[in-house]
Amino acid sequence: MLLNVSYNDKKITQKIDAEVGKPFTLKERFALGGIGSPKLNITETSLEIQNLLILDNNLNTCNIEMRPKGIIVRFRSLLETYGLVIPYYKLTIYKGDFAVYSIYRDQYFIKVKSDTKAIQKYFKKLLDYKADNAPTSIEDL
Repeated sequence: MLLNVSYNDKKITQKIDAEVGKPFTLKERFALGGIGSPKLNITETSLEIQNLLILDNNLNTCNIEMRPKGIIVRFRSLLETYGLVIPYYKLTIYKGDFAVYSIYRDQYFIKVKSDTKAIQKYFKKLLDYKADNAPTSIEDL
């Protein structure tokens, strides 16, 4: 779900919390070693997101926030902040070309450069957390 998260709106906050859970507490953030990603350079996106990004001439960057039941990919266009809310059960991450990670949710996708060790370490942490907290699948029974 792609939302404008520029303003503090209770309805949007409730939608996000219902989809991916409330933010981690400070103690949980320390235990995880941080929940936010470094700045990620966007290389390619789906059509809906691309239409927002081409409105200005700034460098296309985003960041990822981990939540208990999913992630939020935030990016800016003009003076607005948008969030792509992805629960873990709809999250698909591919390690494609040399240094590119692809983040998918339904018809939306964002491809980001992973040219530093910090970015690769963050994606490993994200995938490990997703695997540890995923519900038991039918194949595991």
